[in-house]
Amino acid sequence: MHLSKSSCLCTIIVAAEALSSSEWRSQSIYQVMTDRFARTDGSTTASCDLGDYCGGTWKGLINHLRYIQDMGFTAVWISPVVENVNGSTADGSSYHGYWAQDIYAVNTNYGSAADLVSLSDALHKRGMFLMVDIVTNHMAYVGCGDCVDYSKFTPFDKEFYYHPFCLIDYNNQTSMESCWAGDNIVSLPDLRVEESDVQEMWAIWIKQLVANYTIDGLRIDSASSVSKGSLKEFESAAGVYAIAEVFNNNPDYTCAYQDYISGLMNYPMYYNITSAFSSTNGDIKELERGVNTMKSTCNDVTLLGSFIENHDNPRFPSLTSDMALAKNAIAFQMLADGIPIIYQGQEQHFSGSSTPKQREALWTSGYNTAASLYGHIGKLNAIRKQAMKNDDGYLTYNAYPVWADDHTIVMRKGNNDTQVIGIFNNLGSSGNASFDLLATSSGFDAGMNVTDALTCIKSATDESGDLKIEIKGGLPVVLYSTKRLEGSGLCDG
Repeated sequence: MHLSKSSCLCTIIVAAEALSSSEWRSQSIYQVMTDRFARTDGSTTASCDLGDYCGGTWKGLINHLRYIQDMGFTAVWISPVVENVNGSTADGSSYHGYWAQDIYAVNTNYGSAADLVSLSDALHKRGMFLMVDIVTNHMAYVGCGDCVDYSKFTPFDKEFYYHPFCLIDYNNQTSMESCWAGDNIVSLPDLRVEESDVQEMWAIWIKQLVANYTIDGLRIDSASSVSKGSLKEFESAAGVYAIAEVFNNNPDYTCAYQDYISGLMNYPMYYNITSAFSSTNGDIKELERGVNTMKSTCNDVTLLGSFIENHDNPRFPSLTSDMALAKNAIAFQMLADGIPIIYQGQEQHFSGSSTPKQREALWTSGYNTAASLYGHIGKLNAIRKQAMKNDDGYLTYNAYPVWADDHTIVMRKGNNDTQVIGIFNNLGSSGNASFDLLATSSGFDAGMNVTDALTCIKSATDESGDLKIEIKGGLPVVLYSTKRLEGSGLCDG
């Protein structure tokens, strides 16, 4: 183990105060790919070879926390922090952080252990929280499947810690949990995470990691490739909320993991939202079915991570450049049940497609706070915050579709007089539509003053509580009680 003060992840320094699952419900998460967010030198013009390290650091991130917080985010999820294999492979370098070589040392490309402590401190001083990505399924590529030098790893430095080499068949669960990710050229040594000794080594490390850096939450990579029981052990060891990546669009398959861990990335809804809004021919009815299916299948959809972009999937604008469609997809995602997660660059309408193109350097945007989606996301976070303030049960109230047609879906979340009514469509920027929103759907009272919190346009229901809805330019509408918006800063004055 590396014991130098500048790089050590080993000795427990202080016990972290656990942020419970219920407390995570109220957070809004901004996902950072550390190497691509901000450089220590503050450059906004530095070039970036997307297959190699580009210079992003924890110090750079600290210097731009205001950019994140001013959008309304309360938590930052960062890349894995451990030392990765050095040099390039046939699959590029380890700039992303997912190829661990020594889990007891930090990745010095991002900075020192002291810098990571400083990041945690800086977030907490702002009243924000830190989520760290961890990888328990595999270690780095250090040779082909039959010629791995296991002695290069810390602490899993012997062959018996690993499954025998075989390549994953993603259609077979046994293969997923016991075979190696990658291909015959570059494959990742797969740990026997189902074994008690390996679980114990991970649990000890996780407890130390959380304590040393006052980490408030964990994201667990490749969760469907480890034993379900290990996920429960790891979250218990951490003592904080953990959210697992189960990369699958099947609600039955994905939701089964919530018997073992509190949170899941909501991949089934990712596919539904993307399908519904990435085209004017998107399937709104399937989105409606998807919402209802997830509620009836998962233990608690309010603990899932709601997203439409991340470092593994094509960015939404790579599917369509239509800004109205992007605004609808983001609004649906952020106001759905669960914890909203925005991936860096989403607010700048970055459009990278397959890996590594969707891992652009954010600094090339100049951290533009005037960008259309930067303001849009900020408003959505503010709406959610106001709804939480006015309704103690808002976060645990399961949103549901109250009306839908081929191009529009109306969602309700919250109790009477504090409900958020989201009206989302895939008409596109040239699309307009109108319809009557009945009181039986919205729950609005007769003569009630309501405001579209995105545009601040005010209206009032009729004597029956019904409301004429006008969709212009394909933009989403988010209705809220005008009285309940007072003091929010959204539409004051």
